[in-house]
Amino acid sequence: MQTLTPHVFWAQRHGEIYLRVEISDAKNLDISVQENILHFRGQGHGAKGENEYEFSLEFLKPVKPEIKHKSTQRQVNITVRKQEHRWWDRLTMQEKKPLFLAPDFDRWLDESDAEMELKEKEEKINKLSIESRTPKDPYLGLKKGYLFMYNLVQFLGFSWIFVNMTVRLFILGQDSFYDTFHTIADVMYFCQMLAVIEVINPALGLVKTGLMPAFIQVTGRNFILFVIIGSLEEMQNKPVVFFVFYLWSAIEIFRYPFYMLACIDTEWKALTWLRYTIWMPLYPFGVLAEAVAVIQSIPIFDESKFLSIRLPEAMGSSLSFSYVLQLYLLLMFLGLFFNFRHLYKLRRRKFRTKKRKAN
Repeated sequence: MQTLTPHVFWAQRHGEIYLRVEISDAKNLDISVQENILHFRGQGHGAKGENEYEFSLEFLKPVKPEIKHKSTQRQVNITVRKQEHRWWDRLTMQEKKPLFLAPDFDRWLDESDAEMELKEKEEKINKLSIESRTPKDPYLGLKKGYLFMYNLVQFLGFSWIFVNMTVRLFILGQDSFYDTFHTIADVMYFCQMLAVIEVINPALGLVKTGLMPAFIQVTGRNFILFVIIGSLEEMQNKPVVFFVFYLWSAIEIFRYPFYMLACIDTEWKALTWLRYTIWMPLYPFGVLAEAVAVIQSIPIFDESKFLSIRLPEAMGSSLSFSYVLQLYLLLMFLGLFFNFRHLYKLRRRKFRTKKRKAN
């Protein structure tokens, strides 16, 4: 029987090497590590049909002699543990990659992704360890009920805003742009004042989300709603109010039901995808609409002197509030970068974890 070399695919983590040998129905396997060289020999159906296959790999760094392998109907999976917990630049001692060796893209991660995966595993282990030592929270049901009701109320409020604005847009067309505030403001005031709870919840440890992202979003929106739009009658009839309110509600009608279902340990895949994806176009557009509202309000604040700070006569008449708004514009886009980065990390972590579970 002719001896041939099989196709071998590899991937690594900081502590392990994974090899996938493309031989189906393998038998008479002889796999060992001697002097840092992996030797493989076995019979089965590979690229050249039913034959005996063998190969050797001299690893770049020292590995432990104990190996694990599992043969399936389609392949042979081999796990080799590294002596040192570190990332390798390549697999073999020789710089030129053997022709039969290729990356295993089903398990492949770059170094940063592998570090994040390792960190998630450590966090999970620590969490399980802490949970095993920590008595169960007797108020957990009450907390979940409170969070469920909060998210339900917010979902109903923003759904009413979104549906109302959509229906008016279809019926009135562009005319609906000019009276959005007078039609929607009461419900929007209610929802945004209630949203202050989203800053309180992480501060009290009721939810595990970060305090700063929630603070940036809630503070920014309430500044736009109460100061820029609510305090200036001249702003309330401008079309930009429509776009600000519509973009806010379009994001929240997916975010709140996702959290609501999470309170009862339920997940809808389509809703999960929308919650972690829809913000990518809508959130920047929402910040852009807020920036337009701020820019349009600057001449109004300058002319009306509203919220301006009176100065001594020797220094001038007053310090216009528009200077604060110009600084706020800078902070707004810094906040956009901070929150976008935070949300993107959440999305990447969520779907990378789900992909690994599927594999």
